[in-house]
Amino acid sequence: MSSQNQTGSRRARSVKITGLALIGALGLTGCSEAAKYGWLPSTPGTTTDSDEIIQLWVNSWIAALAIGVLTWGLIIWCIVAYRRRRNETGFPRQITYNLPLEILYVTIPIFMVMVFFYFTDTEQRQITDRADNPDVIIDVRGKQWSWDFNYVKANKYDAGMQAHLDGEEGAAETLPTLYLPVDQTVELRLNSRDVIHSFWVPAFLQKRDMFPGKTNYVTVTPTREGTFDGKCAELCGEYHSEMLFRVKVVDQAEFEQHLSTLESGYLGDEYDRDSYPQEKE
Repeated sequence: MSSQNQTGSRRARSVKITGLALIGALGLTGCSEAAKYGWLPSTPGTTTDSDEIIQLWVNSWIAALAIGVLTWGLIIWCIVAYRRRRNETGFPRQITYNLPLEILYVTIPIFMVMVFFYFTDTEQRQITDRADNPDVIIDVRGKQWSWDFNYVKANKYDAGMQAHLDGEEGAAETLPTLYLPVDQTVELRLNSRDVIHSFWVPAFLQKRDMFPGKTNYVTVTPTREGTFDGKCAELCGEYHSEMLFRVKVVDQAEFEQHLSTLESGYLGDEYDRDSYPQEKE
């Protein structure tokens, strides 16, 4: 057997082994719980919006993977079908253009973009819409490097202190904790006292930036009790990594009991580092 044939045989075996390995890896990951939900830091049933976000994310990946497989298949088919044969010389016949093919290559991507845009825009509008009459309103104030929570309707506040992470256990118990009642519509009004921060609860699959002088909003209805981690997702200074908080979703009785332990009042913009003109609602 010639060296050329031996090289081609080895290459063919390598391609087969690589293909089988990829198929096996995809099969194994597809069986895991994390892969089922697109490796997102949440599971269905956490909030009323999380199910829709997970569905949009997973379906987008399925569509992208299907398009990718089709594209890769066509590329491989062209490589194999139109490769230079043995004993062939010269170049194949050159074609300047193929109008039907070019139209196809333009219309299909446009259609794909329109479909992705439609579903993404529909979902985003649903998530960002503010509730007309939320059950609970909480003014969240980010500050270097902690959080203040004003429970507006109850006229109660919880002033957070900066976490000091020293590697010892129990630090989580000292973090500022935002209490939310389960199955109640909550409007979070997000403000910053100094620099740009970002309010992020990974399990809720929502993140919103916080700008000095501007109020942003998050409307969420938690549907499962539990304790969830939260953090600032915007690099905001020396102790950004310690700007953590927790979210406790509890029943209505425990929520009211927690409010009864807080101080009465409202920590407004008078405690901001500078005086920023606040936008009107």
